[in-house]
Amino acid sequence: MRREKTDVALIPFFSTLQTLLILTCFTIETQARSLLQACSSTSCGDIRNISYPFRLKTEPATCGDPDYELSCENNRTIMEYHSGRYYVKEISYANRTIRLVDVNLANGTCNLPYKSLSSDEVEKDIRYQGQPFCNFAGFINCSTVISDDPSYRKLPCVGGNTSRVYVTVNSSSQSLYAIPVGCSFLSGVPVSAYLNVQYPSYDAILKLLESGIELEWSVECRNCLLQNKTCFITTYERPFNYYCDNSDNLVLTIAKVIFAVVVTLILVINLIARFILAPLVVIAFLLHKFRKECKRVDNVETFLRNQQSLMPKRYSYADMVALTNHFKEKLGKGGFGSVYKGQLPGGILIAVKMLENTKFTAEEFINEVSTIGRIHHVNVVQLLGFCSEGSNRALVYEYMPNGSLDKHIFSNSGKAQSFSWDKLLEIALGTDRGIEYLHGGCDVCILHFDIKPHNVLLDQGFKPKVADFGLAKFFPKEKDFLTVSTMRGTIGYISPELISRQFGAVSSKSDVYSFGMLLLEMAGGRKNVDSRAKSSSKVYFPAWVYNHLAEGRGDLELKNVTEIEVEIARKLCIVGLWCIQMKPSDRPSMTKVVEMLEGSIKDLKLPARPFLCSPTRSPMKEPQSDASTSWQAHGSMEECLLYGDDTN
Repeated sequence: MRREKTDVALIPFFSTLQTLLILTCFTIETQARSLLQACSSTSCGDIRNISYPFRLKTEPATCGDPDYELSCENNRTIMEYHSGRYYVKEISYANRTIRLVDVNLANGTCNLPYKSLSSDEVEKDIRYQGQPFCNFAGFINCSTVISDDPSYRKLPCVGGNTSRVYVTVNSSSQSLYAIPVGCSFLSGVPVSAYLNVQYPSYDAILKLLESGIELEWSVECRNCLLQNKTCFITTYERPFNYYCDNSDNLVLTIAKVIFAVVVTLILVINLIARFILAPLVVIAFLLHKFRKECKRVDNVETFLRNQQSLMPKRYSYADMVALTNHFKEKLGKGGFGSVYKGQLPGGILIAVKMLENTKFTAEEFINEVSTIGRIHHVNVVQLLGFCSEGSNRALVYEYMPNGSLDKHIFSNSGKAQSFSWDKLLEIALGTDRGIEYLHGGCDVCILHFDIKPHNVLLDQGFKPKVADFGLAKFFPKEKDFLTVSTMRGTIGYISPELISRQFGAVSSKSDVYSFGMLLLEMAGGRKNVDSRAKSSSKVYFPAWVYNHLAEGRGDLELKNVTEIEVEIARKLCIVGLWCIQMKPSDRPSMTKVVEMLEGSIKDLKLPARPFLCSPTRSPMKEPQSDASTSWQAHGSMEECLLYGDDTN
């Protein structure tokens, strides 16, 4: 009886529960129908049935994937991709591909891309995989007409009288690095279609651009890459199938394997070390000798690889040909090679020194690159780049439009040229400051060993810059002298201690001597040794100057000059005589030389006679700088220095 009453009491409870379940199911069904209706496929213009993973911005956020969002503007489907705007030409859900075309190029008319897009940007986008880009269209802006390359087609709708825009199609964006001289890169876009001709016409390029690029999507692969896992292609027919490696990161897996192998090897070696240690030592020794004898790596390449982060920009030989327009304009030729005028893509003029491998040794090339590459001073020429490719070596400098100093201070008649005495003093001070920086402004002291007018270049404002570091040597600041195994420099500018160690040790004072000879040539407007001089007393200019100053004839036979100009000439001569003292200890430092040139002539005293005699023989023609300079022609000078003057 009680059980019957209990069953009757539960009937209302179950009835209520049933009603709640029915209402819940009805609500869920209603929401599902609303969601399905809201996320049904949509259309925009020619693009029909837009569905997952794509969705229009006007659809709810739950529809589609936020990484694959589209918009509908003026009945055209648009996709924003890498900050660019692209029309959607086609979506293939069977092949999982979407074809895009730049909004400015979609109509097949003359125009520039809305935004530049490289192949690397697309290939690194984890939302799309397997894009087989066949070509890359690049747009360049040129100040000159390209008439010798049929691969470039001019855009008739862009540019003006001073600039022209060209388009070219290459196999990849990497092939656009050799942009013609006078041109700069504007923009580019990858395209998926093939070209059957080597040099397509302008209309063919427009059709190629109108075809756009084809991308393949894989949401699964994107999710796999977001988890730092590896996504593999399991089929090579469209639609591609992808497999996500659910194991640990590949690098971590390799590290674990290596760690296990190393631990195992250590255990094995600990057990049998007494039986294999001696053979391992012998084998290691033999391998070391074998590698040392058989493997010889080019020391230039080894140096450049080790110092790559500190080096100026490295160019290929093809770059050198392009930058110099096939070595069209030759500026001059020196002892180490020829110098050509060139231009960087940005319009910066450069001087390219192509080195002759037979004369310019590997050590000299390293010296030039490593020395001047780390120097930044207003009076030292700047090294912008270099080339080391096989036997081809080159140095890329900033262009000095006014050439070297010797072209301005020497004339056919032997008289000074157009520089005023104030300008000569300014050039002397600038050159002095450049050498002073080399001696004390860097981490180490740098000895130039070839200071002469030919190696002092003048920029557009005739500001001097020290150049040509082929013979330079590093000199530790904590030491007082430098050991030099071979004589180096140019005859007429070499210090006595480089000829014979009886005069003292080689140091920064060796550059001071060369600078003194340069000062005297600037003051005299002639070579220090001139066999064509009208008077025998003027053959050796330093001796003639010293005699005039010692005898109180301070006018130096200058004509049509003011008293101030005479004082500048005397100052250059007196400072030069101080710099060419026989003993290095008697010469001033470059810092002191700056003070002497900037100071008053009244504070300068005539030094002791800086030479033991004057050469009376006709000197040989001065050669260019060479580390292996022949000294046969300097025998008379060396005898004169050592044994004195028997002519007076």
